[in-house]
Amino acid sequence: MTPISFEFYPPKNEDQRTQLDRSARKLSEYRPEYVSCTFGAGGSTLSYTPETVRRLHQVHGLEAAPHLSCVGGTRAEIRELLQHYRAIGCRRIVALRGDLPSGMGHPGELRYASDLVAFIRAEFGDAFRIEVACYPETHPQADDALADLRHFKAKVEAGADAAITQYFYNADAYFHFVDAARKAGIGIPIVPGVMPIANFTQLRRFSEACGAEIPRWIGRRMQAYGDDAESVRSFGADVVAGLCERLIAGGAPGLHIYTLNLARPTQTLLDRLGERRPA
Repeated sequence: MTPISFEFYPPKNEDQRTQLDRSARKLSEYRPEYVSCTFGAGGSTLSYTPETVRRLHQVHGLEAAPHLSCVGGTRAEIRELLQHYRAIGCRRIVALRGDLPSGMGHPGELRYASDLVAFIRAEFGDAFRIEVACYPETHPQADDALADLRHFKAKVEAGADAAITQYFYNADAYFHFVDAARKAGIGIPIVPGVMPIANFTQLRRFSEACGAEIPRWIGRRMQAYGDDAESVRSFGADVVAGLCERLIAGGAPGLHIYTLNLARPTQTLLDRLGERRPA
């Protein structure tokens, strides 16, 4: 079966905690290789991440990989957080540059994700498997696609074990990116990130912020459905399932699914792919 992993975000209140627990319980039935936990846009939920990681690991029995950003933090603070993660049983880290939290003027002692990867390796050796981010459609702040590829290679040379892509809806963009990475001497697994379509208005807002392209034909079909939520969900599931089938057939080493802490869209996708795991 295809290796799968899920991304969750840390809840801020009791209702969100209940939602996360419900989704984690349902999605654990698919036996993911691991789950990751974000630190929130601009670091806004950084203080919630360690507790969420602990709960995913100890309550739900999932291997949990915290996202770790290098912006706004000192080496001592990052070292302390990594020591905490190791103490609660984390064996993976998703190492990112991240965005400077709102109102914070100091970028921190480590400037780039490659600096963070090198720091983790120097301080902790092979204690953590390090995942990094990459962008098949190019990071929105990159000068160009080749510069973005050089930044990716720097993270690999610093010690990254694998990469997770930003989500996309054009399989050719992924395959072209992987080919370019291999030609550049990048040999680590590049796992495609997949975003199920549950709310098109929300998806469009996310995509504008992160530089992910929604193909025009998908957007026009979604507009045609208007307020017909069931048609939007069904069409979205068909689109993303078709995308995943192409990725798997083309040799993708796994699927990393951005759940938005919702179980149903991910369940629908995996059931269509025939990926339900035995208990």
